Amino acid sequence: MPRLKTIYRCQECGQASSKWIGQCPACGQWNTFVEEAEEASSRASSKSKALTEFTSEPVRLSDSESIEPRYISTGIEEFDRALGGGIIEGQVLLLAGPPGIGKSTIMMEVSKAMASAALKDSKVLYVSGEESLAQVGSRARRLGARDANIYLLSENNLAKVIDAFNKIKPGLLVIDSIQTAYHPEFMGSPGSVGQIRECASELLKIAKSKGVPLFLLGHITKDGALAGPKVLEHIVDTVLYFDAEKNNIYRILRPHKNRFGPVSEIGIFEMTEKGLVSVKDSSEIMANTDRGRALAGRAFSIAFEGSRPMLAEIQVLVSRSYYPYPRRTVTGLDLNRTQVLIAAVEKNAGLRLDTMDVFASLQGGIKLKDPALDLAFCAALISSAKDLELAPDTIFLGEVGILAQTSSTAFMARRLLEAERLGFRRAYTPRAAVKKEPLKLKELEVVPVADIAELCSALVKTKMAKK
Repeated sequence: MPRLKTIYRCQECGQASSKWIGQCPACGQWNTFVEEAEEASSRASSKSKALTEFTSEPVRLSDSESIEPRYISTGIEEFDRALGGGIIEGQVLLLAGPPGIGKSTIMMEVSKAMASAALKDSKVLYVSGEESLAQVGSRARRLGARDANIYLLSENNLAKVIDAFNKIKPGLLVIDSIQTAYHPEFMGSPGSVGQIRECASELLKIAKSKGVPLFLLGHITKDGALAGPKVLEHIVDTVLYFDAEKNNIYRILRPHKNRFGPVSEIGIFEMTEKGLVSVKDSSEIMANTDRGRALAGRAFSIAFEGSRPMLAEIQVLVSRSYYPYPRRTVTGLDLNRTQVLIAAVEKNAGLRLDTMDVFASLQGGIKLKDPALDLAFCAALISSAKDLELAPDTIFLGEVGILAQTSSTAFMARRLLEAERLGFRRAYTPRAAVKKEPLKLKELEVVPVADIAELCSALVKTKMAKK
């Protein structure tokens, strides 16, 4: 029997200690040290616990330039968009999200799409450590995944998973989830820091040596961080977060790390009875209210998430406050940014908001930080405070500085073209944007404004002209 010793290990970063410590000296987290049993090392015997070996020969740098990675489409457009075009051979991806968000569902969708297209001449091995074969098979039938190339395995033992991999030789491996797998040669229960680290390392060797894409599904904590040691995020090539706003049917796939593509793209999915469906036109979900009415406190803009233009609808309500300190409640936008804009509008537009509550919301349930939304927020704020109805065919594009001056943002030409495509007839933009990017727009009138004061005057004149 192996000789064991007791250690305390941080569940956030994996730092080990011989005694319990309140605060981790490595990551600074409190109350994260948990007692674990570890096999004592022996100088007499140095037994290797590796289940697989990964060896490679050195090559010249000039020769490595000719080795081009081969991208494989997952068959799901929004998934490929978030990854930057698809996955490559040997890529290790970590998909994290809260319980019940649909991680297993989207991975079954990916397995189904790849087994019928990119991997129709190969096999897909789906390993589930949380559910039985009957439960996984029931989900597969509901999603219509009946391809003969998909193999299911309900197993937690990593050694048996590797044996099944060597026997089937799949072109795609899915582990659902990494917190349930355990290495038979290491102490500790599944989900502990040591087990997650060792299991991920062994699976990494398989993916890199065989050139097989690997998906690891993971859980997140109550704080929204990825459960397990931070070294897990360093091991994998790509980290994807799958999340949604509360009581929202849309799911957002955001890359937080991607060695083979951008991290600015997102994928949008809609949860239906038949599974997750890709949302191709994101403008339909971001502004899902009736655009045929003129309302006070509502303004539209075009935001960019990566290369995707999205119609954004901002609603602002300014009402009398009955508290000593007026409230500032913001949903979907950055609170600190909106507070700066409120102060800039109050000083430069002649508004008194120190006795008014301000409630702001970005419709659609998606959080955006595009600075091009600043002008739309300011317009909605002025509109609600002065009770000015904004026409539904008017859009606002541009960044607003701390001194209330407007400035152009990236992709201004594409924003204007997208606004014209969506049926808008008037666009308020920074004055510098008109001089920098002249466009031949057919039906969209561009109104340049230099600052917030000029924007406020333009909105008041528009209302007086309509009367």
